[in-house]
Amino acid sequence: MPLDLPAPNVIPPAGAPAVSAALTDTTVKVSSDFRGARIVLYGAVFDTKARPADVVVLVRGPEQPVRIARKQQVMGLWLNSRPVVFQGAPGFYRAASNRPLEEIATFSTLRRLGAGVDHLAINAPAEQRIETRYGVRDVVVSRLGPDYYDWRRAVVRLKEKSGLYHEDGRGVRFVDRGLFRAEIALPTGAPTGVYQADILLFQDGKPVSRRTRTLTVEKVGIERALYVWAHKRPWSYGLAAMAFALAAGWAASAAFRRD
Repeated sequence: MPLDLPAPNVIPPAGAPAVSAALTDTTVKVSSDFRGARIVLYGAVFDTKARPADVVVLVRGPEQPVRIARKQQVMGLWLNSRPVVFQGAPGFYRAASNRPLEEIATFSTLRRLGAGVDHLAINAPAEQRIETRYGVRDVVVSRLGPDYYDWRRAVVRLKEKSGLYHEDGRGVRFVDRGLFRAEIALPTGAPTGVYQADILLFQDGKPVSRRTRTLTVEKVGIERALYVWAHKRPWSYGLAAMAFALAAGWAASAAFRRD
């Protein structure tokens, strides 16, 4: 659904409210001793009429399919159910604002913007089918039925537990008139790739200005070389990994025989 929102990085008309922002770092290098990173986003609100405003910062990492299963009891044994694959889940997500999101905008506005973990467009397309209701209307339904939201919440819970999803209703601080700052904490498990940071300015519950900034998380050193090798030449990488495993096993076996 299209949004009534100015395009990112477009200069608004003179006198119109606008927001501008920048990141202290635009590239994060991940090496073997990477222990996470903390990046500061700072910005300013420009409004000649000095009207009350809210700032929301949404940071999304590359999308990653999430495969989850549920424990179920079968003949006295606890087994994993058939896995469900969710699409559309960002590998990293941060939502920060100067006050709780539900106080800034309506549910429908937050849902359209994907603002907040409860409003992310996460779904399981393989579980969907189309049914004809009353012989006149096609309806998309999920095989998961009423349990769909439990499965979805499980995806979010797993991401939150690993530090990859976070929502902070006090994560944006105004430090002076119109000036604000927010911190983006990247955990050690943050996926590599290009991240998008959307900075949204709200007035009277409506988004009136937006800026988009990008952040790149990339591997360096031996990790980078192995990553490129594995993705560009998977067959040779697989054979080399298998050969290394066989050599390590033979060496360990020979050492134990000598003992």
